[in-house]
Amino acid sequence: MKRNYLILTLLLAASLCFSSCSSIFLAAYGIKSPERIENKVLLKTAKKYGIPTSEIYLLDTAYYAYLETFDNTLYREQINNHFQPLQALYYNKDGNLRSFHINCYAGGFPNLKWNRNGNFDTFLPKQQAPLDSILPLQVHLKYLQSLSGNVFPSSPDYDYYVIVYWNKFMGRQSKNLVKQVQANANLASEKKIQIMYVNSDLFFYLFE
Repeated sequence: MKRNYLILTLLLAASLCFSSCSSIFLAAYGIKSPERIENKVLLKTAKKYGIPTSEIYLLDTAYYAYLETFDNTLYREQINNHFQPLQALYYNKDGNLRSFHINCYAGGFPNLKWNRNGNFDTFLPKQQAPLDSILPLQVHLKYLQSLSGNVFPSSPDYDYYVIVYWNKFMGRQSKNLVKQVQANANLASEKKIQIMYVNSDLFFYLFE
């Protein structure tokens, strides 16, 4: 079941419905099978993507169990959205999700088009994936582990907290998302923003 779910997730990441040619299309997107990577590889990849070492977090495997506590009949779409390997979640200072972006809504080939319809031309980014309330910021932070040992940012001075899911197995699609989020943050000259970069390689490797 877990393996089938991962395959579905990867297909959604490509935003297309493939059959026997799925592996060919995933390769065209630069998507590989998830692997357990050592910290030195993770740090090297983060540097390649332009991710600050001090802001790297790991996605706790308990995150899976948390989302599974919701009724799959009532919250099927919300659960699926929060299981995606590439995400950008924008929370306001009250911890409410205000803008949500995931791979399966991006479209595009051979690269996902994160800025489709100019979503990232303004800050706050325009809405992409449907908003929900099943994962408020304070709950979300419980499932993030700081790689550097830093305490989670909780300063009331921040106007927005941005959580970005990235990984090595999604290759350039991850890198493109990171760059898009960073470029968009530069538009918020009068806002204080905290960006947290959450690596999900181990999470998806374990649930393959």
